[in-house]
Amino acid sequence: MKIGITCYPTYGGSGVIATELGKELALRGHEVHFISYALPFRLSHYVKNIVFHEVETSSYPLFEFPLYTLSLASKMVEVAEFEKLDLLHVHYAIPHAASAYLAKQMLNEKKDLKIITTLHGTDITLVGLEPSFLPLVKFSIDQSDGVTAVSRFLKEKTITNYLCEKPIEVIPNFIDANTYRPNGKPEFRRHAAPNGEKVLVHTSNFRVVKRVTDTIRIFEKVQQEIPSILVLVGDGPDRSECERLCRQLGLCDKVKFLGKQEGLVDILNSSDIFLIPSQSESFGLAALEAMACGLPVISSSVGGLPELVRHNETGYIAEIGDIDRMAKYAIELLTNKKKYDLFAKNARDRAVNVFDKSKIIPLYEDYYKKILNK
Repeated sequence: MKIGITCYPTYGGSGVIATELGKELALRGHEVHFISYALPFRLSHYVKNIVFHEVETSSYPLFEFPLYTLSLASKMVEVAEFEKLDLLHVHYAIPHAASAYLAKQMLNEKKDLKIITTLHGTDITLVGLEPSFLPLVKFSIDQSDGVTAVSRFLKEKTITNYLCEKPIEVIPNFIDANTYRPNGKPEFRRHAAPNGEKVLVHTSNFRVVKRVTDTIRIFEKVQQEIPSILVLVGDGPDRSECERLCRQLGLCDKVKFLGKQEGLVDILNSSDIFLIPSQSESFGLAALEAMACGLPVISSSVGGLPELVRHNETGYIAEIGDIDRMAKYAIELLTNKKKYDLFAKNARDRAVNVFDKSKIIPLYEDYYKKILNK
């Protein structure tokens, strides 16, 4: 198949999944064309069967804001027509699904370009609910030839919020279990915890909904019982508040802010427990990456997390904001080696057996064929 993929090229989960999906499809012999304003960061090296098409926006003085949605639609038309695309797969509804709809209409007399929209999370639960966007998101979903969501939670939320009539297929996020795996080389651990401390880890974009301050408060209670450190990976608007909280609690020497990192596998392999106390999480890709590396996960009971984390099997789930219970769960695992080892094995097994790319990519291929044959 000849597949066009549009996504945000930045560090967000939707861009990561879209890029990794394109790479896997290319390895399976499909021709993949990425269409975006910049090269996706996960496409840092040449991959056979992948072509990147950059969307350029005009800076005409009459336009106060760049017209990316329209420029994207024009580039989609150009690529679809000259590369003879079979379908466009757009990730994150705003504004990609609207641009794809415009492209489909412009090509209407020349070809029947199929559009598949994948819903990732905040495009439905946050941004899409803005009054100025809600009608557009609903229209774009209903006009897509196919729609997928990364969790049952997100599917149900979409139907409830937008009263969508379009059937939605649940295809979860995935990982490469050969990349995200226990590697037995905890180099980072020797630097982060030189005295044999336990290592708790959290990765996110430091938005308020990630409740990174809860992570710090959980850790405060854990380190009172067990010598430990907390590693925070990522950056974002809530980081300054998190740093202030560490100073207030006297934890500056025990909490390590690493910022954005690419060597995540080594960091996870040097850690013991992954904390994700989010207020909103449509899937929880960061938690899946940790599970694949053999880390038990302690999470909140929101969104798609209960579909990923098995309570009392691969980790523990608690109510949002229940810092005491999450800390208790962490202490229990860190002081019971037999239980910890079992949970670690279960976490790895679930990641490999349910969410490895070998299980998920064929679901996308089958869905493409289903839409093309309609």
